[in-house]
Amino acid sequence: MATKLLLMMMTLLSGLFANKKEAIKSPENAAPSQSFYAFKMKALTGGATIDFAQYKGKKLVILNTASRCGYTGQYEDWQKFYEQHGQKVVVLGFPANNFGGQEPGAEAEIATFCQKNYGVTFPMFSKIEVTGAGQHPLYKWLSSKALNGWNDKAPTWNFCKYVVDEEGKLTHFFASGVKPTDPEFKKAVGI
Repeated sequence: MATKLLLMMMTLLSGLFANKKEAIKSPENAAPSQSFYAFKMKALTGGATIDFAQYKGKKLVILNTASRCGYTGQYEDWQKFYEQHGQKVVVLGFPANNFGGQEPGAEAEIATFCQKNYGVTFPMFSKIEVTGAGQHPLYKWLSSKALNGWNDKAPTWNFCKYVVDEEGKLTHFFASGVKPTDPEFKKAVGI
């Protein structure tokens, strides 16, 4: 009971900071030192290695996800967005247990949860660290100005969003509270 109450309080407090409609946009002259398309990561189910070069020519929305968060309901929003716009804008999900211990499950549990509760069909990847000493190289790229050309904003909570354009350039960062229906997000992905 106390643990559940603590998790609820942490989620509510995080909402005070993460629910802001924060958006950060790339300056026009930003030049990354490393290619987004160089990444290869394991799929959440099946263990296949996914080469990010296959996403050339498409916009991407990269989400750090969690199954026990106040923002977990966004799975439904992002699945609907993916169904409507997946030919043009691909959603990529990355489970992480960095915030409040809200993604403690094993990968099989996460996959079952996402499918059973939200019908998630957008690509989901192996559980990773998105902040801290064990931060995955993808999230180092997303949150390091030296690597992506302009952004140094790491996720502040679950369901932060990064937008990568058709050429593999990071263009925007959005905080947890931003949904795919928000006008600024829609403008960022061109819909």
